Order: sequence, then structure tokens, then C-alpha cells
Amino acid sequence: MSRVADTGFSSSETDDALLTPIITVPNPQASTATTSTLPALSQRLRHTSSILSIALSDDYIYAGTQAGEILVYSLATFEKKAVVEGHNGSVLALCLSQDKTQLFSSAGDRVVNVWDTRTLRHLLCLCSAFDVGDVFCVAYSSALKTVYLGAQNTTIQWFNQGEHEHVLPDITLSATPRGADRFFDSTGPGGFRTPRQSEVLTVPRHARDGQRVEIDKENVRQFAHYGYVYCMLLAKDGVPENAGNETLITGGGDGMIKLWKLDEEESGAIVDFYTLEDGREEGHAILSIALDGTFLYAGRTGGEVDVWDLETRQLMRNIKAHRDDVLTICVGGGYMFSGDIYGNVRRFDRQHQLKDKLQAHEGRILASAFGLHKQRPVYITGSSDSSLAVWDVSDSLRGSTTISKTSNEQLIDALSRFVSYRTVSSDPRFKVDCRRGASYLRSVFKNFGATTEMLTTEDSCNPIILARFRGNPATAAKRKKILFYGHYDVVAANTESGKWIVDPFTMQGIDGYLYGRGTSDNKGPIMAAIFACAELTREQALGSDITFLIEGEEECGSRGFEKTVRASKDKIGDIDWILLANSYWLDDRTPCLTYGLRGVIHATVMIESSHPDLHSGVDGSSQLDEPLKDLVLLLATLTGKGGEIRIPGFYDPIPEVTPQESELYAEITSALLQRNPDLGNPETVAASLMRRWREASLTIHRFQTSGPDNNATIIPRMAKVSLSMRVVPNQEASTVGKSLISFLEKEFHKLDSSNRLTVTIDHQAEPWLGDLTNQLFKTLEEAIMEAWGSWDHTHRRNGSVTTFRESLPSPPNGSSTTKPSPATSSMLASGSVPSDLEPLTPVGEASRRLEALAPPDRKAVKERKKPLYIREGGSIPAIRFLEKEFDAPAAHFPCGQASDSAHLDNERLRLVNLYKSKDILKKVFRDLPQK
Repeated sequence: MSRVADTGFSSSETDDALLTPIITVPNPQASTATTSTLPALSQRLRHTSSILSIALSDDYIYAGTQAGEILVYSLATFEKKAVVEGHNGSVLALCLSQDKTQLFSSAGDRVVNVWDTRTLRHLLCLCSAFDVGDVFCVAYSSALKTVYLGAQNTTIQWFNQGEHEHVLPDITLSATPRGADRFFDSTGPGGFRTPRQSEVLTVPRHARDGQRVEIDKENVRQFAHYGYVYCMLLAKDGVPENAGNETLITGGGDGMIKLWKLDEEESGAIVDFYTLEDGREEGHAILSIALDGTFLYAGRTGGEVDVWDLETRQLMRNIKAHRDDVLTICVGGGYMFSGDIYGNVRRFDRQHQLKDKLQAHEGRILASAFGLHKQRPVYITGSSDSSLAVWDVSDSLRGSTTISKTSNEQLIDALSRFVSYRTVSSDPRFKVDCRRGASYLRSVFKNFGATTEMLTTEDSCNPIILARFRGNPATAAKRKKILFYGHYDVVAANTESGKWIVDPFTMQGIDGYLYGRGTSDNKGPIMAAIFACAELTREQALGSDITFLIEGEEECGSRGFEKTVRASKDKIGDIDWILLANSYWLDDRTPCLTYGLRGVIHATVMIESSHPDLHSGVDGSSQLDEPLKDLVLLLATLTGKGGEIRIPGFYDPIPEVTPQESELYAEITSALLQRNPDLGNPETVAASLMRRWREASLTIHRFQTSGPDNNATIIPRMAKVSLSMRVVPNQEASTVGKSLISFLEKEFHKLDSSNRLTVTIDHQAEPWLGDLTNQLFKTLEEAIMEAWGSWDHTHRRNGSVTTFRESLPSPPNGSSTTKPSPATSSMLASGSVPSDLEPLTPVGEASRRLEALAPPDRKAVKERKKPLYIREGGSIPAIRFLEKEFDAPAAHFPCGQASDSAHLDNERLRLVNLYKSKDILKKVFRDLPQK
């Protein structure tokens, strides 16, 4: 047979193409309407071991790892839904049945496991009567109900699921040891034998309840290849001699591709009827194969890809695609994708010309898959760098058909560009970026039909965006008027520490999260609200007039906000309800509604003397009134034992805890301790939360003195301190601020010092307490329950609630002899423990869940859960001001999780939280009744 060689480009072009630096992430500043032909990275899903195999269903990614696990990810949100411990060796191949109800996994532990994809229940463990070594590949004929596997010992074996004649003992026993084997255990150079691992292996915990079956010795084709059987697939069409029937195609270490007929009368036995050989010398193993119609693509060692026409048995092309081994290859949307040992991906069109290339991974690309999710093409690669990469290949479509982006995809694009603007309000260097970010946000409003206006603020502060979506004209008399408040400015992102894993102003998807400054605080929630309005407008279902007030100075105390809003009240108009989405859940598991915030007073206390800075040795004496000494003595009068603030009458306005409020804290502690038993007993946790949320506090932040910082002998002429006081509902910030000044002046007078005291209130914000009984909170509650359903996947055991993990012992009741650690936000975030396995059926559907993976006495709790009603220790200056100014009640809807790291390194927002937040706001904007 003649061999046709066609690389698709000249040899000089090959070297240049392979050495050209590759850009894998599109420019975030580019227009969202522009589609790049270069595949864009949608998500990088990280793990702890190499990814060796991938299979795709309509909704899930299945990935086999070197550690013997099968990872299950959602294609919609990229959440890790399950980690199945299924093998004692590397999972080398995954295959789905045609109806996607069964998953077949083969591995280095010499077995093939069969799983029910609806429940992840282990159904079968297929073992060979021979010592096969690694099982490199697996395929399944749904028509014949037969599993085929290719092994290291050169055999192809098969098993018909209708025949269970050779059932082995209980699978919970340890794996059967094998004796010395001439093939695997022969001595090497010098007469030494490679040590083998101990054969007494515990069966992986998720593979213990299936039936263990031995493949009949008659169902084994010895020496199917003269080398390892690396890859196989089933072809239904394209082979004329076997038209209408499935054909098994296999590739091996002998460099041959073999076609096998399947004998239905002999339980799917294979019959050799053709071998594809190109006549080249041995050593060019077939490492991967893929089928596109009648064309078969074969990836080889040495970087070559052969293209065969199965109808004519001719080698159509030989493409020099890579510099070294092509470990994985797949076809989809009219393109062929190949991956190599250097982490490179090449994409070739139907004329076998190089379309584009990219550096996809930092390690070997060991697996890949192409599929459709919601009719959109997706390409996924897995690597030895312990990650999966999900690529947007929207241009990989047959013919000229185009698919418009979904609303969620547009939401991600808009948020990505929004994040790219460095809207850091505290740094004058980013003043222009702040204006550009505001202009971009205004353009988003305009594109969706909202009326917009830029409200200028005093002292060159960043402008406020006023935008309004009009509700359905047919309901003009009944429309509500909802004010949505947010802010487009962000805190600075310190990249010099090296702790950011991404560029903070280039949003990237990692592990189902969107990383970037502002994704959680507050750009993500703003975009969710805008797209909620846009979808309702398109559906003609917007039941309210939604007014947006988005400021650009919130991170600097909302400078100029109050004055500008008062001056623009006629433009803003009447308001019935006020809604914010600017905080976070209490942990990472349970949706919340915030009904209370503490207020804040920032103050500066300064003491000055009439003399200049002095030398402590020359001028220091007991008769000298030193400003820093006076300041320390004065600050000591502010608080007593346990941090009690000594200002007279300070605590008088604060109400006692009501029985209704106590019930809320009981619900919160119950939910937290189910997942985080190490937090302590319920009373301790509740007390800690109350101190953070409903008790006032005083904090000293920073001392500053005159004189050089590096001189330890100076007596400074000036000393000042920055402090803050957190005030709670029923306390007025202005009143407390005056009391603070009065108290400090009185105490300073007692010192009889010759120095001067100055106390200034730099900023203050009123506390806020919402009305849990109003319609806004009730509508939000119902929307959260509808969107999230049953989020607390707990299980009952002997009447008590547990998780899939073994319950940890609860701490003893009663008070501790040592001061308990406070339940800080970081503790709650880091203590959130996701269950080992999540259900693969959406919440609310018929229950085919993971009950099979739990003992019979541990059943899933599926009822809808209410959100936790929580308060926050932080402050948002605008919320109480807006309530007073518009005489409208407010509610606070947290979008993100406790671990979002807002204001910190690696700020992020979970993708599913963004989507759910949009759905929740959409329901509120549609269904909220009038006051």
C-alpha cells in the first residue's frame, strides 16, 4: 500500500509553529461581541493527581485519576459533584454506554468496574482469569450488552452482561494475589527482578457493593496485537463489509490498527477481519484513535497523526502534528484535536490544515474529550499537571451554523470585562479606570434597554450610575418600585506578595469559581441583578420598576453618596423596597438572608504638646507631659475588663435578646455544628455570634507619632491613634460619636496635662435592623428555597443527623475552663466540609441519589430548607440612609460564600452562586408584591 505524507505545512513552518508563544486566555478588554477563533479557557479544574481519562455525558464530566479515583463535575457549573474511590490503580480508561446510564472504568489494578451514573452505585467488577496487567482501554456495545477491554498482556477480552456464570467471592475481600508471571516478572539486566507492590489491597470503599465476576477464558483473544492494546472504539458505520453492525477498532504497541467483527451469536465474540498497516518499521505505536464518519484518526509515537479512510482502507494523510508522542486525540464539530507530552493542543480542520494551537497544560496531555452541553460544543483536556481544562470551542460547528450565546454565557463575558477595569477608589492612580469601569457598566444597562444617567459627585469623587428598567406597561398601576443598591469600586489587590493565583483584574475560572477582584464584592451580584432584569424584560414578565443606584466610593466610606442622592431624589423617584446584595453566607454550605448590620464610627484621637520632638536622655523627666504617655493613659479609660466600653449610658439603648431572636440563633448554631462540630457547643457558638453581630465593640487600629520611625530615643511632640466603634441597632451613630468626644475630653481633663487633645469623627454609618416579617424578606425566602432546594445534604442514623463522613465526637457540654475561641468568619469558612459525594440528579427530581453509597440506616433528607437569618458585624453606610431618605424598608441578600475572600487575596465567586443569585433576583423582581 502506498503511503501518502502530508503535514499540512512546510517543515520550516512546523518548527516556527511549535516554538511560537501561545496566548491561551482572550483579552478581557476585547468586545464581548467579538468571538476569538482561538479556544478560550472556560475553567481549570484542579486536583491532587494526574488526569488519565475523560468521558462526557450531556451534563457531567467524568475524569479518571492516577490515584484510582473517578471525579464527577457538573458541565453547567463545573462543581465537583463526587469523588468516587473506585480502583487500586490508575484509572486508564472511561467509557459511557450509549444511553449514558452506565460508566465503565478500567485501571492498573487489572479490573473493569461498571457504575450506575444515576446513583454512582457500583454494579460489577470484571476480572480476568489471566494476569492481564494494566487494562488500557474499554468499550461497550449497548446493542450486544457486551464490554470489551484491551490489556497490557496483548489480549482483548469481552464480557456479556447477560451472563453471570463465574461469580467470585464477596468483593469486600482483599484483591486476589497473583503468582509469578513469565511476562511481567521476568528478570531484567543483571538478573534482577523489579519488586512488586503488595498484592493484598483493600477494595476501594465505593467499589464494595457490586458483584465480582470473572471473564470466561473462552472470551479472551490472546495476542490480539503484538504489543500492548492501548486504545479501542466501536464504529457503527463506515465499514462496508460490516454495514449495519458494530465494528471494534483497536490500536496497539505493534503500530497496527485492527478491525474486528462482533459475533452476536457468540456473546459478542470478536472476529479478526482486517488490519490497517502502513508498512513502516516497528516502534510507532498507536496511542490513541478517534472516528469521524468514515475517517479514522490515529495518534502515534513521534508526534504523527494518521488519517485513514475506512471505506477504501487507504491512508489519506500523515500529519506531523507534534514534536513527540500524540497521547490523546478526539474529533468534534468538523475538527480534529490532538494533545502531546509537552502540554500542547493542535486543532486541524477537515482539510487537515492546522487551525490553531495553544499551550493547554504545564504537563503531559493524557486525556481529552469533545462533546455538546446544551447544544454548545465543549473540548476538555486532562494532564499530568493534575488538572482538567475546559475550553470554549464555540466555532467548532459543522457547516455555517452559529449558536448565539446563552444568557449565562453573556453574564460571564460581561462580568469578565467588568472585572478587568481597575476600579480602585482609594488610589488616585486608578481614577481613569474607575471612570471607564463606570462607563462600561452604563453601556451594559443601555444595551438591555434601561434608561441611564451618570450622577456627578462633589470633590471629584467617582460618579453614581442611575439606571432604571421599566416594568411591563400592562401592569403600570400595580408595579412596585424597587431600588437595587451596589458599588462598582473595589479594594486594592496586592500582587507583590505572590499569593494571588491569577491576575486579579483578569477573571479566570478555576474549580467552579470565578477568581478576580470584585467578582464577589460587588461586581458579580450587580451583573446578576442586571441580567435578571434583562431576562424578565425579554420575557415581558418584569413586574416592577427596578431602579439601580451603583456608586463608586463604597470602599472609601461612600464619599459624596448621601449628598448626591439627596440632590437627585426627583430623578430617582418614589421607592417601595430597597434591596442589597453585598455580603456573604455564614459558611460555605447554607444560603442566608441578612437582617441586621452594625454601624461604625471611625475616629482619630490626637494629643500634641507645645514643645518640639525631644531626646529622652537629654530632656526626659517625670515632670514632662509626654503626648504618647497621655494617649496611652487616655485610651485605657475607654474599656474595662472583657472589653466593656465605659462611656456612660453607652449600652442603655440596646434591647435584650427576644425569644424570637433566640430561635434564630438556635437554627444557626444547629446548621453550623452539623458540618463543623469542632466549633464548640451551641451556647458558645451562639454567644460568639451575638458578640460579633448584636454587641457593640471598640477597636484600636493604628498608632502614629511624630519624629523619625527609626529613632528609638525620641519623645514625640505628637501622638495619635485611629480607632473604630461598632454600634448596633437602637444606637445612633451621631449620638455615640458625641458621647465619645465628651468622655475623652472629660477623662483627659483628669490627667491635668499641659498637652492638647483633639478628637475628630472621620466617618460614621448608622446600624440597620430589617423587618423579617415584611413581604420583601418573605419573597426572598421563597425565591431562595425555590432556587437552592435542599442544600444541607444530611443523613439520619439512629435518629441523629450525620453526614456521609463519619461523625466527629461533639465537644462536652458545659463551659470550658479556658476562654473559648470566637467563631470568626475565617473559621466558619475553613470549617465548611463538603460531603464526599453529592447527588447527580437535580434537586426536586425523582430521587435516584446516593443512598446506595450510604448504609441503609442513613437516608437522605430532601425537604426544602429555609435560609438562615443572620446579622453582620460589618457596616454598609448606604443601607440605613436609603431607608430613611425614601421611607422604604430594606433587605440584604448575600450572594457569596464565607470563603469568597472579599478584600483579601484570591477573591472569588462560585459560578453556581452567581447563576442562583440571578434566578433569585429574577423571582423577586417578578413576584414581589406592593407594600
